[in-house]
Amino acid sequence: MPPHAPHTQNQNQNRAKDAHPHPNPHPRRRSLLVLLCLAQFMLIADVTVVNVALPAIGADLSLSGPGLTWIVTAYTLFFGALLLAGGRLADRFGAVRTFLTGLALFTAASAASGLAVDAATLITARSVQGVGAALLSPAALSLVTTLFQGPARHRALGAWAAIGGTGAALGVLLGGILTAGPGWRWIFYLNLPVGALALLGVPLLLGRPLPATRAPAGTAHRTPVNVSAILLPTVAAAALVYGLTERSWLPTLGALAVSILLIATQRRSPTPLMPPAMPGRRSLLGGSTVMLGAAGLLVTGFYLSSLHIQHSLGHSPLVTGLAFLPAAVAATAGAHLGSRLLPRSGWRPVGATAFTVAAAGAALTALGGLWSGLVPGFALLALGLGAAFVCATTSALSEVGPAHTGLASGLVGTSHELGAAIAISALASADFTTLAYPALALALAIPLLLPKGHPDPTSTQPMAH
Repeated sequence: MPPHAPHTQNQNQNRAKDAHPHPNPHPRRRSLLVLLCLAQFMLIADVTVVNVALPAIGADLSLSGPGLTWIVTAYTLFFGALLLAGGRLADRFGAVRTFLTGLALFTAASAASGLAVDAATLITARSVQGVGAALLSPAALSLVTTLFQGPARHRALGAWAAIGGTGAALGVLLGGILTAGPGWRWIFYLNLPVGALALLGVPLLLGRPLPATRAPAGTAHRTPVNVSAILLPTVAAAALVYGLTERSWLPTLGALAVSILLIATQRRSPTPLMPPAMPGRRSLLGGSTVMLGAAGLLVTGFYLSSLHIQHSLGHSPLVTGLAFLPAAVAATAGAHLGSRLLPRSGWRPVGATAFTVAAAGAALTALGGLWSGLVPGFALLALGLGAAFVCATTSALSEVGPAHTGLASGLVGTSHELGAAIAISALASADFTTLAYPALALALAIPLLLPKGHPDPTSTQPMAH
């Protein structure tokens, strides 16, 4: 036996311990995946669905300027700032319980948003929506990684990653259709039947929760929750998102300083938010960085092109929404293609190609008008970023055991929201073609960010090398 064989055997044994202990797949896992993705779709769509409805909301509630901005910001602020805490709570109290709590909050807040008679009520309800979303999203992703193993998990994560692009694109389309039809309140009422379906359907289909989706026996009462480990990083993230949204350097730089201080103090905490010995920290941080870049490019693309179509080209909100439909299809196709290529080619080749395609799409938008340049160029950008989302998600979760899937999922989600905030703040006045430069930079940085290997199709858990 070669000298290194015992070490390799120990590594394999450790990985086997971290793998999800479910040799037999859940019989209703596909139906559960549909409901979990549907719930996630609501959260992503609610980031963009309000954009085209803002003029109608402003006219109805006598709002303008900063007041309208906060209708969007209140949701993303709480969503992005609390995602890490939501992931930690999913690990602490169980993914199913956290998912259902977040879904109930989000659905109730959606009803309150639709019934709002003044700006204060609407902004408050949108904030509660963000809290619910922060609980729901990492818990749902934790459930997906628990329900599926091996190649089936890569396909499931591909479907999950596609929600990032299709949800944002279809959110704009739905906002235009509903605002032009029954009115802006229906962009919130539409969440009610979807939320009710998931609230009833997930527990019914799941039956008895899988062991990995429940809180460890007895720990909910014996082990105290480290409140500072959850609240302090959350405050820092909230200040950072606020500073970026308001484009104010003082809170932004202050939040960065606080974040550095919190990282230093949390490393000495007996129960830190992210344990130093957490398996797969390097792949988790690299995948989260890729998610930050991909989300920033996509959401900024929606922002810049939406303004251009409505303000410069003079099209209606409905036409604006329809123009994003090819991008929604392309993002789904890119995620599906990425999930198919990853087991064969590996994270680095697929990730580098994905961002190169995205850069080509951004450059293409300058070569024509709406339907000859912007629409096909944005679709090509979405195609590449759909594959990038799959690379980011699968690599981030590739070496994380079941005890930390909620926290890891929260970090990936936080990267998505903060990536959007950072990119919009930095590129709000840029031309759409400017997005080609950061896309190319990310393509070149992929070897430093993503693992060298590829998901192992014979393992119950993807592995990085």
